Amino acid sequence: MRVLVVEDEPALALNLQRTLEAAGFAVDVAYDGEEGWFLGDTESYDAVVLDLGLPKVDGVTVLQRWRAGGRTMPVLILTARGRWSEKMAGFNAGADDYLTKPFEMDEVVYRLKALIRRAAGHAQPEILCGLVRLDTHSGRVTVSGQPVVLTAQELRILSYLMHHRGRVVSRTDLVEHVYDRNAEVDSNVLDVLVGRIRKKLGADIIHTLRGQGWRVDAEN
Repeated sequence: MRVLVVEDEPALALNLQRTLEAAGFAVDVAYDGEEGWFLGDTESYDAVVLDLGLPKVDGVTVLQRWRAGGRTMPVLILTARGRWSEKMAGFNAGADDYLTKPFEMDEVVYRLKALIRRAAGHAQPEILCGLVRLDTHSGRVTVSGQPVVLTAQELRILSYLMHHRGRVVSRTDLVEHVYDRNAEVDSNVLDVLVGRIRKKLGADIIHTLRGQGWRVDAEN
């Protein structure tokens, strides 16, 4: 899954980036509201971590512009402000959740995973596709109860496909949601990775639709 962090404090932005990457996310970072708005308006993200107190353009305005432009990705706002009225302004602008600084990094991870899961239509933390089960909290994958070891990139791909089960995911969609914007992806890389995932799962849940992409069904 790919997320955008918009935070003007360099140390906090770096800490968030490292924590989220360690949790399996592809992460882009913007350090002011102007750059953050542009990336959120032109790139594809599964979720955004957005500070309200940003230079150039404040976070509430950034969020209002995204929503006015039809951008629907879940947004977790960060604020050092204690007044409910300021948090309410974030919700009124279209935020989905918030955290008040200081906060635990693990809580950011858990909240983002929950937002992404619910945005994809999954109420429970585990997603089941045939014999394959994905625990979205831990990133653990099992087949018939037996654990499967995947690389970080393989897990991102399988996770995105399982979150969007029943839907055809194009090659472009997969690239946009499992790699950060600076990545250069060879045209054959996805085919190789999907092939590896299929082999490791030993369960035929990933279907190739020639010229369209891939689809994971809830049942085999």
